[in-house]
Amino acid sequence: MSATGDSQVVDNFAEIFLRDTPMFDTRAPLEYKKGSFPFTASLPLMTDQERAKVGTCYKRDGQDAAIKLGHQLVSGKIKEERLQQWLDFARAHPDGYLFCWRGGLRSQTVQQWMRDAGVNYPRIKGGYKALRRFLIDAQERIVEDSHFRILAGNTGCAKTDLLNRVDNSIDLEGIANHLGSTFGKRPDGQPSQIDFENKLAIALFRQNHAAAEKTILLEDESMLIGRCAIPENLRKKMAESPLIVVQSTLEERIEHSFRNYILHKLEEWQRVAGDEAGFQAFADDLTQSMYKIRKRLGGVRYQQLSDLLQQALREHQAGDNSLHREWISILLSDYYDPMYDYQMTLKKGPVEFRGTAAEITEYLA
Repeated sequence: MSATGDSQVVDNFAEIFLRDTPMFDTRAPLEYKKGSFPFTASLPLMTDQERAKVGTCYKRDGQDAAIKLGHQLVSGKIKEERLQQWLDFARAHPDGYLFCWRGGLRSQTVQQWMRDAGVNYPRIKGGYKALRRFLIDAQERIVEDSHFRILAGNTGCAKTDLLNRVDNSIDLEGIANHLGSTFGKRPDGQPSQIDFENKLAIALFRQNHAAAEKTILLEDESMLIGRCAIPENLRKKMAESPLIVVQSTLEERIEHSFRNYILHKLEEWQRVAGDEAGFQAFADDLTQSMYKIRKRLGGVRYQQLSDLLQQALREHQAGDNSLHREWISILLSDYYDPMYDYQMTLKKGPVEFRGTAAEITEYLA
């Protein structure tokens, strides 16, 4: 930690990310939405509209005029309300920090106003840009230095469940908040690409820091998990890494898919939207997901599966959810399995081990 006069300025980035340090982001809401860090609250100095006005003034009239306008926009009751939010955060998180884009005027202003109110609160040296740069560099170094094993297997063989029971593993789907397949959308949405990359880099950094063994287990994924793209250097490393292949019967995979994509997904939608609206959102979700793969299914097979899905939804709403297993079975055997078999022919990495979930757990232990 370094300090300039009475105002603390910190650059202990490794410690920040290892211990889930609470921070607040003084950038405008739009900047925060594009990407920030876990355990970080958005408590901006200026709204998006105020920031735009100051930016226009800066381009037209220069820095001094822009600073003067900023103080005019954030004054009186507005300043008091925002200051109170910052002070409340500091009291709730005395071990935290604040930051802006580059550790400049915005975070310095917030820090000074807090000091004037009797609270010394440290800010991040270099701000968001420095924290982001630290994570990018850490990710590149760790991916280069680490060895990976890739947990592969047909759709529905509960790879994620197995992954999360194993040490030295990272759940990419969990970080992306997506179940991985076309049907994997979650009701609460996905992080921005930058948020996904930041969370992934932190997970890699922690694994690298905690384990003497530098082999990390990841689930086999395509380039995109929903709309989150796996960084290219990691994707290349994964493509060359040895495979651990989970073997599971079709019946087991149908049941796992039924639990994940029917029972659990419906529960999630109903928690968000209520029973009736939640069921409709759940039905729309499945219907839209099936529609997305209509070209790959072909017209006849798509119509067959779409009709089965709609019948299953009607019976489900009436109290019988069992028919979902029929379209899931066809989709697994006629669509996902051939696609998986083809993708396995493209793998560069060797198959290190094949077995059931129990056998793989024992092997990895």
